Amino acid sequence: MNAVIFCGGIGARLKEETEFKPKPLVKIGNRPIIWHIMKTYAHYGHTDFILCLGYKGEQIKEYFYNYELMSGDFTLKLGDRNNLNLNSHLPERGWNITLADTGDDALKGARLKRVEKYVAGDTFMVTYGDGVANININELLAFHQSHGKSATVTGVNPLSRFELRTKLYKQRSRTTTSPYPHLSS
Repeated sequence: MNAVIFCGGIGARLKEETEFKPKPLVKIGNRPIIWHIMKTYAHYGHTDFILCLGYKGEQIKEYFYNYELMSGDFTLKLGDRNNLNLNSHLPERGWNITLADTGDDALKGARLKRVEKYVAGDTFMVTYGDGVANININELLAFHQSHGKSATVTGVNPLSRFELRTKLYKQRSRTTTSPYPHLSS
């Protein structure tokens, strides 16, 4: 089953990063967002990806084209481009990735229509290029199939800045021990 990932947006909320690279290549730790999304799908056995490229899509193409060379060790013989040996076994080996240019200004529906020819079968998954989430993909698929609908949408209600600050404060106050317990209320 294919996982279609929208990678075409400008990423205005991350302007300081996305001015120079597309949002899916912004790093979380030492890997880009897109890698984390794909790793989640792969964990559940879904390794056929279709990336809908737009804004700075050539950088995403370069990232995956050079992935094995940049992620592991290799030996080469200068002057002989055909003599290249990859010395590392990557856990991502076997991922099938179709990188499709769907246009810089295309909306989601147009992007999906433009990759329709690459989608195998009637059932496929779609997410955004910044859609990192803790979702059991197989449970989501089973839920979808058990309801007989044409689409299933997952989402989150993001916390406001005030709610986030309050939640973080409460977590800290629960986990922090005071050196002055007699002053705690």
